[in-house]
Amino acid sequence: MTAVKIVFSSTTGNTEGIAEILEEEFQALDADVEVIDADDDVDEDVFEDADVCVVATYTDGDGEVPFNLQEFYEALPDIDLAGKVYGVVGSGDSELYPDAFCQAAVDFEAAFEATSATKGADTVKIENAAEGDDIDTLKAFVAALL
Repeated sequence: MTAVKIVFSSTTGNTEGIAEILEEEFQALDADVEVIDADDDVDEDVFEDADVCVVATYTDGDGEVPFNLQEFYEALPDIDLAGKVYGVVGSGDSELYPDAFCQAAVDFEAAFEATSATKGADTVKIENAAEGDDIDTLKAFVAALL
């Protein structure tokens, strides 16, 4: 069974909702899924026993990685994730922050590229909460990662 770990950060609940959708979709495809809230002090070993590594993040302020993911983000490029598959999902508000829409997701993708993990799917950028077509996009994202 494929082991999937999803690390998420959320303040409004939008990204938490995305993580829940991802969890349900991975489970529907018979993956063993663990969802980890960044508030629970994510450390650099979080993906050690995962086959698929996912980060779901919002973008803070004008393009910053959320505070509770900052240390993990900074450590990520130095972690060897060879043999693992990764994917990133971001939520944001393009109306309020057009120049920084989902920038934290873009930054996490760049950090993952340094880990030797394989990119399993294009980074998904969601406007606020996932609904409608976003659900189909997330389903395709999950299928691509497996």
